[in-house]
Amino acid sequence: MPSINETLEIIKRGADEVLIENELIKKLEKDRPLIIKFGCDPTAPDIHLGHTVVINKLRQLQDLGHEIHFLIGDFTAQIGDPTGKNATRPPLTKEEVAFNAETYTKQVFKILDKDKTIVRRNGDWFDKMSAGEMIKLASNSTVARMLERDDFSKRYKGGQSISIHEFLYPLVQGYDSVAMKADIELGGTDQKFNLLMGRELQKQNNQEPQIIITMPLLEGLDGVKKMSKSSHNYIGIEEPANDIFGKIMSISDELMWRYYELLSFISLDAIAELKVEVANGKNPRDIKIELARELIQRFHSKEDAERAYQDFVQRFQKNQIPDDIDVVELDANDLPIANLLKEAGLVASTSEANRMIKQGAVKIDGEKVEDNSAIFGKGTENVFQVGKRKFAKIIIK
Repeated sequence: MPSINETLEIIKRGADEVLIENELIKKLEKDRPLIIKFGCDPTAPDIHLGHTVVINKLRQLQDLGHEIHFLIGDFTAQIGDPTGKNATRPPLTKEEVAFNAETYTKQVFKILDKDKTIVRRNGDWFDKMSAGEMIKLASNSTVARMLERDDFSKRYKGGQSISIHEFLYPLVQGYDSVAMKADIELGGTDQKFNLLMGRELQKQNNQEPQIIITMPLLEGLDGVKKMSKSSHNYIGIEEPANDIFGKIMSISDELMWRYYELLSFISLDAIAELKVEVANGKNPRDIKIELARELIQRFHSKEDAERAYQDFVQRFQKNQIPDDIDVVELDANDLPIANLLKEAGLVASTSEANRMIKQGAVKIDGEKVEDNSAIFGKGTENVFQVGKRKFAKIIIK
């Protein structure tokens, strides 16, 4: 087993915050497996790379010998997590929750060791809770405290409605920690208020308060917004290997390092060495290839990773995209592809751009553009080709 200092280094890698570190050290000094809580509301059936930032940390703690309790929020999903929402979130039906939960547990074991993971459901205790007990739980906080939450505060000040049941969500999530006697709870930075509520309720129930580890929110393919299905900037872990490979290759060189630090299992020293290689002239494309292969091997297989790589090489060579193409930076947002091609100087007019797209003469990262409806936002970085000889790497700032 690693020393406490080595364990702390592993825990803190990539983490945004650890609250409270001195308390964590005291728990580690007890030299027993700690109960690690991670709650996940099955609000959609698919897990994407953004979700895996936290799940990867769970696997690291699991490998250190601690006990992972993966909590399916089958009760809380029916309330609807208001975190980050500017309107009341519609609750799911029991049938929707059950379907999504089954898919979640299947996908999460692509990362966690199934034999060493305890799956729990908060409906096991909340479905048995009486109305009186729920009212007593609600008495543990105040409206003023709830309005300390940034999203609630903004909605209240903006005159947007907040349903009473939304105030229950942090209390219910916090009570999960009491029911599970959690030593540590993990979540994204947007969950900090709820995680702190867990600490508070544990204190009120004479339990040793849990340690909080918050993990950063992974930016999506656009490099700006949080990765999510609603923003159409995500990579699902069950997407075909070729799709994952292509999406990883489309991210910007700057975003690549963020993905390495939050998604890769290679050491920080190894990442530092890769940065030196790029600074000395190595093509960042080759570094992205290794990241794509690592992720595909994790979620599919080594053979799938190799096939996806070979397919990429063949398409890349076939399209003969040169290494020394012009780099064009545009300061714009939500730019239609026809306007983008004109602004970059690849066509003389938007009408020419639309005509070339219709003829199948426009490609993005080697893939033929099928229609002219694509829109590009800030943070995107792609190689565009018009005809056989016009190339440009276009970065939208």
